[in-house]
Amino acid sequence: MVNSEILSSAQNPRIKRLLQLQQKSSVRRKEGVFVVEGQREIMHCIDSGFEIESIFYCSPIMNATDTDVLHRSNSDVDPQRLLQRAHQVIEVSPELYGKIAYREGTEGMVATVFEKSTSLQDLQLSPSPLVMVLERVEKPGNLGAILRSADACGADAVIICDPLTDLHNPNLIRSSIGAIFSVPCVACTSAECITYLKERGIQILTAQLQDSHLYYDTPMDIPTAIVMGTEATGLTPQWREAADAHIRIPMLGRLDSLNVSVSAAILLYEAVRQRSK
Repeated sequence: MVNSEILSSAQNPRIKRLLQLQQKSSVRRKEGVFVVEGQREIMHCIDSGFEIESIFYCSPIMNATDTDVLHRSNSDVDPQRLLQRAHQVIEVSPELYGKIAYREGTEGMVATVFEKSTSLQDLQLSPSPLVMVLERVEKPGNLGAILRSADACGADAVIICDPLTDLHNPNLIRSSIGAIFSVPCVACTSAECITYLKERGIQILTAQLQDSHLYYDTPMDIPTAIVMGTEATGLTPQWREAADAHIRIPMLGRLDSLNVSVSAAILLYEAVRQRSK
């Protein structure tokens, strides 16, 4: 349904609700709705089976960037197709769009999207799965970067254990550039995840400095879950005890820690290297 008027006031109830969904996880949880910015990200939502509630669009921005989006993304992003998939389409003025869009390059579209309930049992794993497990990783930017690496490496899933940020945090969605939708992603407790992995015969490799072997000396061409914790405190004892092996990345400088997203990418690509032989 297309709205006939062009909204220009931030005091409009629909705009106020949109801003609340962007800013407050409690509102997102209560309503089961989250916000996605950008044509490519909205397309990833649709392709991953998410239902679009509303699209707020700015016609001058959208029309000016259509050709550029197609060129940069090398994909079939069709703005009109996106608008047709929303329950409600609302046009906003350029000034108002500047207030509701958090970043540059959103191609004139912001959408509200219905959540999908996904559990461990819903995951469809390959015969020799590669799974990334993250325990209590808090920074949305790190989570987003890890999801991008997981997508690039063809990981079966990313499992977030005891999360400290919700999976539909706008900063996480932005930093993942749509990978939060293209990679199956589930939140659960660490105990639930450990049981799930062991029941399926998936080896657990915990990334830690203590009592560990170099990562490239550890087989990853079998069903594998790579488990990482926070940069500040690392993994909790339950993961260390549940592990089949402890692995580490060699540190040859004066510092003893890489950013968790960089470490995750190194370990994921080692699994890809071993599996490509």
